[in-house]
Amino acid sequence: MPAYSRRHFLTGTAAAGAAAALSLLTDGRFASAAAADRAMAASAARAVRIEGTTLEQVATATGSGPYKRLRSGPGWPLVVRTDLAAASSARDGRRTALACFVQFTDMHLVDTESPLRFEYLARELSSAYRPQEALTVRGASSLVERINSLRGGPFTGSPFSLVMATGDNTDNHEHIELDWYLSVMSGGRITPNSGDPSRYEGVQNSGSALFWNPESAFRDDFKAHGFPQVPGFLTASGSPFTAPGLRTPWYSTVGNHDDSIEGALPDLGLLHSLYTGDRKLEGIDEDEAAKLADALRNDPAQAITHLARLLRNGGPVRHITPDPRRTPFSPAEFAKAHLDPAHTGPGPVGHGFTASEAASGKLYYTFPISEGVLGVSLDTTNPAGFADGSIGTAQLKWLESVLQSRSSHWYDADGRVVRGSSGSGELIVLFSHHTSGSMGNLLPDPHHLFEKRHDGNELVALLQRYPNVVAWVNGHTHQNQILAHGHAVPERAFWEINTASHIDFPQHARIIEIADNGDGTLSLFTTLVESAARYETDFGDTSNAGLAALYRELSFNDPNATPAKRLGAPGDHNTELLLAKPGKR
Repeated sequence: MPAYSRRHFLTGTAAAGAAAALSLLTDGRFASAAAADRAMAASAARAVRIEGTTLEQVATATGSGPYKRLRSGPGWPLVVRTDLAAASSARDGRRTALACFVQFTDMHLVDTESPLRFEYLARELSSAYRPQEALTVRGASSLVERINSLRGGPFTGSPFSLVMATGDNTDNHEHIELDWYLSVMSGGRITPNSGDPSRYEGVQNSGSALFWNPESAFRDDFKAHGFPQVPGFLTASGSPFTAPGLRTPWYSTVGNHDDSIEGALPDLGLLHSLYTGDRKLEGIDEDEAAKLADALRNDPAQAITHLARLLRNGGPVRHITPDPRRTPFSPAEFAKAHLDPAHTGPGPVGHGFTASEAASGKLYYTFPISEGVLGVSLDTTNPAGFADGSIGTAQLKWLESVLQSRSSHWYDADGRVVRGSSGSGELIVLFSHHTSGSMGNLLPDPHHLFEKRHDGNELVALLQRYPNVVAWVNGHTHQNQILAHGHAVPERAFWEINTASHIDFPQHARIIEIADNGDGTLSLFTTLVESAARYETDFGDTSNAGLAALYRELSFNDPNATPAKRLGAPGDHNTELLLAKPGKR
């Protein structure tokens, strides 16, 4: 990537004024509306452009009833975070861009008609059913449209070198969901419907009060919360459309929903006949639901047995059209599908995966982000089950070998400096699905029973030994959160950047820009973006544009969700993250 100078940035007293405005925070939030307004003005003045990002406008609720309509609201200002390094007032004028890329995460493209889903656990597990999930494919395509419309990073002006999707790209690791994901990313004709192509066969026309029945006047629990009746919704949501696909090269990282049954149960092949069968369980009594939900949280093996019994003897069971495309994919098949020429799109071939990964099922790799910046994609899923992750010894050793091969120096376990013989001194950004705090699942991998598993604390400790590691970018929690991993030796610190999902509100993606400030520090700019969908909805509009808008509004109003928590604080939104630049030894 060429080095873009920051001529558009403020300098001198103007920069000092901007920094002052951005420092008016109380417990991570702005002290007053006036302080936020001043910060917003300063942010816009520092940026090359803010159009199309949450610096410009943000989806905002309006109305007094239980169901809120959305409209365009004021954007979020840039928050300067100096947790790990001080910010010099002159840095804007001498900044040089090093990298600019986009993160997608947790798109959860859902086959809502699949027999092997747990919608009937919605009251026990909020993620088991969402009223907006029939629109995930169109919503993801609208996010692609947004990225295609942007000209580059808002603070460096650099074009995007790539988009990385950090896992849970599918919801139930079915081949049909994977095909939808690959088509959304690379472009192509998509029919987001399975089973009988002429009708919908899922819980949203079941007549059960537990689910939103959009086409019916039946007063289900969601309509009691103000959800609308939308004639033609199910037919429109499953109708074919053409996804434009990204214009930017893209890569994939694997998540637990890409690896396990509903992201929680180990897939040992025992339930494949249920995936492709003709029986869909649409409800169970409250006691059975509580037992199954508890097993999903605490005993995956028991949950599989319990689920198989319910599908044989539970009720009500709906007879649906079988579909072999619902067969789950293996890790090797996940990589192989990315190598299909039909899904090359803007490239690269394989989107990070090679024939080697397709043969072995080892889903971790390195790739260039820009000149002098290396990306490392990890596989933090645990095939033993449960939603949270960890990393095996073989992958951990591979990661350390990569870090050493790209570092001019590092620190051993006792804190002594080790000088590399051939390290390039590249900056390194890690990508994974799980966060450091959600990598405590140390169950033995059923495919490698004698291999030790390692948690997030071990991974953080390893990364802090390599000064060239500047960021760890991840998802999984469906929440915006940015953590500073500090260290007594400043160059051993790094930032962990966690972004909310694109199925639950606020449905965000994130632009990340890395810049050298020319003063011994780096700046990582993180800017949230929403999809291209309009904010206002029309319940009579079931066009692609109308459905994309409705996707966002339904997610905000999901009574089982917690949008306020998932939004995060201002310091987790649009930020400038200061960091000591790694030294040369």
